[in-house]
Amino acid sequence: MRFILPFAKFVSRSCGLALCASIWLGACALTPPKADSSEPASAEPNLQTPWWHEFNDPLLDNLIAQALRANTSIQTAQSALQQARALRDVALAATRFNLTLSGTAQRSQTEFSNAVNTFKSGLDARWELDVFGANASQLNASEADAKAVQFSLADVQLSVTCEVALAYIQLRSQQTQLSIAQQNLSIQQKTQDITNWRTQAGMSSELDVAQSRAATAQTAAQIPALQSALAKTRHSLAILTAQQPKAMDQVLSDTKAIPQTSRVTDFDIPADTLRQRPDVRAAQQRVEAALQRSHVAEAATKPGFNLGGTLSWTAMTLSGVGSAPLASSLLGSVSFPLFDGGATKSQVLAQNAALQQTRLAYENAVLVALKDVEDALTALHHDHLRLVQWVQSASASTQAATLAQHRYTSGLTDFQTVLQTQRTLQDAQNSVASVQADLSADHVRLIKALGGGWQELPTTINR
Repeated sequence: MRFILPFAKFVSRSCGLALCASIWLGACALTPPKADSSEPASAEPNLQTPWWHEFNDPLLDNLIAQALRANTSIQTAQSALQQARALRDVALAATRFNLTLSGTAQRSQTEFSNAVNTFKSGLDARWELDVFGANASQLNASEADAKAVQFSLADVQLSVTCEVALAYIQLRSQQTQLSIAQQNLSIQQKTQDITNWRTQAGMSSELDVAQSRAATAQTAAQIPALQSALAKTRHSLAILTAQQPKAMDQVLSDTKAIPQTSRVTDFDIPADTLRQRPDVRAAQQRVEAALQRSHVAEAATKPGFNLGGTLSWTAMTLSGVGSAPLASSLLGSVSFPLFDGGATKSQVLAQNAALQQTRLAYENAVLVALKDVEDALTALHHDHLRLVQWVQSASASTQAATLAQHRYTSGLTDFQTVLQTQRTLQDAQNSVASVQADLSADHVRLIKALGGGWQELPTTINR
């Protein structure tokens, strides 16, 4: 109890002195900027429009929602954003004064004197006057870094959603092609039965039977390959949604149509639209960060000013610390680099070179964005033309295969015609399914190239 009461008195007085020192030092300089270090790295995408709703596929919506919640690449990007924000707050702390509470206890004794106890406590305050803006520039650089990482998170989210959509489109295309192969296998098996019957009746040769069996076997051989590719795509979707590879087998077991969007794409897209791309925004913020760091390097070539103050008291006993006489001091200092072997000048040159690199990286990001958009628009245009032709081909091939089958059964044509029309029909049906998938994938790639849609992305970090 003898120890606790004096110590409580000491802490109470120390807190009061700390408050006074804070007010005193805070009046010596401008109020530093404020920031909230508690904002979370949101798991929601930084996209204004859920573009995948255009496909009107609830299962695709669920898969993308699951990926946004659990995908490991997105979670890694969220951790990087938290780290960047913490480093920004470290830079923010440098713009504020530092206040340190200290306490020491010492026991000393010489050969000719008794042991002496000394107890000392104090408050040390320090403030760096940011005359040339070095700390403010460093804070701005850290803020730009945090924004760049935020846009990188949006870019990862956009990439993951597009990967899920592309894998889902591929899966539906593979299911369609598997269904086509199974349907054609059934037709060829029926044709083989007809060929066997005609051969037994003396109306066809063994050559027709052999060719029919070969065609049936070739089609049957396609089915395991398609089933294997389908399983691999399901596994990829499971990994994208952070699940075990076989977790999606039951969910994606039913065959459904290839998702199609009803959007009519405007081929005259303003160039400014590309500025909303997360990777372009991130590159732009990296330029800003490098520019601010060049200001920091320039400020390092100029004088530095510091203001410090100390409040302390010393007593021979612990209980006497609270009532000991107060000693105070105020110290102002200035420093100027005279000779450092050229390190400061070299640092300025290094930061200017880094700034030039980020500017070139930004220009390259814009050029890549332009290429991505042009590639996607070109693919959309030509795949649309391809689809029109393949649909017509599939319709004509269906009619030709039906007529050839009837004529062969009636003995009006040879078996080669039947084989040729069936192969042509299967190729046309597979091509229709493939181009439909390509067209949907082109829409996804265009959406990605445009940064997730046509609406503006946020430019500031949410507080």
